Amino acid sequence: QVQLVEYGGGLVQAGGALRLSCAASGRTFSSSVMGWFRQAPGKEREFVAAINWSGGTTYYADFVKGRFTISRDNAKNTVYLQVNSLQPEDTAVYYCAARRTSYSGNVYNLVSYDYWGQGTQVTVSS
Repeated sequence: QVQLVEYGGGLVQAGGALRLSCAASGRTFSSSVMGWFRQAPGKEREFVAAINWSGGTTYYADFVKGRFTISRDNAKNTVYLQVNSLQPEDTAVYYCAARRTSYSGNVYNLVSYDYWGQGTQVTVSS
């Protein structure tokens, strides 16, 4: 059974930072794109960042503006999202996602991902 488990969320003040982690089990994702999405209350889930199988190519949403960094450790089957300079508008549930195949296109679209974690809450106070 494939599982993606996110952790590292929490409550921080504006300007603070967190490191989100997503540990995969049940299969290896070393050849797959992995991504992070987020969903704020009353809003649709949106793309945050993605990373290719080797970690050599990364993709970010425009609102990240250099504040977030995605990385991965294939030996640990884990992907990370370092989130810095957090603002109240970053408050959301952050979800990890992975693909079943090695398809590397269309990383911004959530429907192109096959596996999802349960999410980790990030709350930023002003």
